[in-house]
Amino acid sequence: MSIRLLIADDHLVVRTGLKSLMAGTEIEVVAEAASGGECIRLAMEINPDVVLLDIRMPDGDGLNALSRLKLERPALPVLIFSTYDNPTYVARAVALGASGYLSKGATRDELLAAIRTSAKGENAWTRDELRRVTGALATPRLASDIDVPLTQRESEVLRQLSYGLTNKEIAQSLHISYETVKEHVQHILRKIGVSDRTQAAVWAVRKGLV
Repeated sequence: MSIRLLIADDHLVVRTGLKSLMAGTEIEVVAEAASGGECIRLAMEINPDVVLLDIRMPDGDGLNALSRLKLERPALPVLIFSTYDNPTYVARAVALGASGYLSKGATRDELLAAIRTSAKGENAWTRDELRRVTGALATPRLASDIDVPLTQRESEVLRQLSYGLTNKEIAQSLHISYETVKEHVQHILRKIGVSDRTQAAVWAVRKGLV
């Protein structure tokens, strides 16, 4: 069965090269976007199986587009595909629910494997990739040696959050209400002394929780 792929990148040569790489496989490029806004519009119209999304694009960056896509289509797998090997980008991609983060220097086999994994609804993240974000957002408040008294449920929610799940997905995974998840997330942020989900994800990686 074919995998319907939407490619979002503002460089025509990149989109053309990617289509060439997909030739002869079960992966079919069904649409191309040159901006974040166009990517969102096309994803809503054609409902692809996977989105391959660049970060630096006009009309809103790829991470903002990722946020919108996951809001509108929480189950849609989105792979970040970027030149920028930036741990903060990786941390944001994790927190926003990306299925993985690929460098534009990735091999054809790595790219195809990530697309196939994402199409099955699985994360293409590796443990090493998650650990790369530990250099981001470095502040004393994020020190991993601080002993924070999280409850067992809060630890479970934090672990799910760190893998990029939305509150709705965490609620479904843990069989608790959406409002309960929101309350747990607020408690977690306050206890570990961070201001957002991205920093919480970085802290969790440092603590070895993911």
